[in-house]
Amino acid sequence: MSKKVSGKGVEGDQKKKDGGTSSSKKGSFVMSLNHVLIISLVLNVGFFFNHFGFNQSTITTSSSTTVCGEQPSKETSSSSSLVTENGGVGVGVGDGQKFLPSDSVINLDHGDPTMYEPFWRKMGDKATIVIPGWQCMSYFSDINKVCWFLEPDFAQEIIRLHKLVGNANTEDRYIVVGTGSTQLFQAALYALSPSNATDPISVVSAAPYYSSGLYRWAGDAYTFDEEGPYIELVTSPNNPDGFSRESVVKRGGGTLVHDLAYYWPQYTPLTSMTDHELMLFTVSKSTGHAGTRLGWALVKDKAVAKKMTKYIELNTIGVSKDSQLRAAKILKTLTDSCEITEKTDHTECFFEYGHLIMAERWQQLRDAVKRSGVFSLPQFSPDFCNYKRTVTEPHPAFAWLRCEGEVQDCESFLKGHKILTRSGRHFGEDPKYVRVSMLDRNEAFKLFVERLSSIHS
Repeated sequence: MSKKVSGKGVEGDQKKKDGGTSSSKKGSFVMSLNHVLIISLVLNVGFFFNHFGFNQSTITTSSSTTVCGEQPSKETSSSSSLVTENGGVGVGVGDGQKFLPSDSVINLDHGDPTMYEPFWRKMGDKATIVIPGWQCMSYFSDINKVCWFLEPDFAQEIIRLHKLVGNANTEDRYIVVGTGSTQLFQAALYALSPSNATDPISVVSAAPYYSSGLYRWAGDAYTFDEEGPYIELVTSPNNPDGFSRESVVKRGGGTLVHDLAYYWPQYTPLTSMTDHELMLFTVSKSTGHAGTRLGWALVKDKAVAKKMTKYIELNTIGVSKDSQLRAAKILKTLTDSCEITEKTDHTECFFEYGHLIMAERWQQLRDAVKRSGVFSLPQFSPDFCNYKRTVTEPHPAFAWLRCEGEVQDCESFLKGHKILTRSGRHFGEDPKYVRVSMLDRNEAFKLFVERLSSIHS
């Protein structure tokens, strides 16, 4: 039997069908518009990221994230020591870096100790520390100590390291931590200056000297003849020339501060255990971790240690705990690496590693100077090193290079050869001298000696 369908039903069905088609078309239009908006948004975001220089390594949270301004790849590493003529950064030196731009300007003006990177890459997780978000939140580390913001772990590793190396006496000493040697030296000046003085105390050091100029600098200790109290800064080995130093001013009323930043076995023979009233050390030159920004003072007088602590409290309200914990881990790894050297390859010891590299670099530099005939270098006398138990030669962190002949401004002369150095005039000496960092990455140093050897009169 056939089913009868009314015209109204058909019409209603047809309207429903037409209405469905209309809605479908409207929905398609809306979806198309949404797609356009999404595509537009994606394109605009892409343009923004591209315009402002963002890339995947900038926004990712994976293991490829940039750390401390560098990619943690074992193959590449950026370097501030290589700058192209148009102002861009040249290619630096990693374990496997090969390419170097032909227009690279080598910046050896500063003592950035990046030559130690391969050693610490090799140490891997041994020198890695993870700090939970809840840790180190307080200003205070130990309120019962003179330096109340000194982390106990860092203090322990400082003592352990000095005991291993034998370069400084830590018994009956107060440890004061600071943000690098500069802050510690300022704290020492504050602590040693007479409280009732009407004028700033005179500060002297034997030329060539390193001076920040943030105090009443009275110049060369050899020519100092002013009356009244003074502070003599004794830097040994000396920055910039690398020679061992003793105090120069021989009269009463003076106080000594010994800067021993470079008194480590990779730079110089350790001929004795230093036992001065106030001794300064820094993480940057001992381990190479300049970016950690830490130093420490070994102070015999409790009152002086208290005043130094007070200066740092007023200046920065203490010192970063995060940096101290990282430095403690680094010092521990360093000491551990040298305590087990009798059982392993001696190059596993940080100080042996550093000594081998410094000896090689100094030999390469002397060969380059000889081939050139335009320059000269200081000559150092070998001595017995108590740590290495053998006779060694000094291999300073800086080369005190002199331009011979008619060249009067050595800094400008080398700049013309795309080598940036620091003029002797900054150290109270003749501009025929320049200070050259020996601590840069391998490729920068190799290019430096190659370029230097090609310069002829």
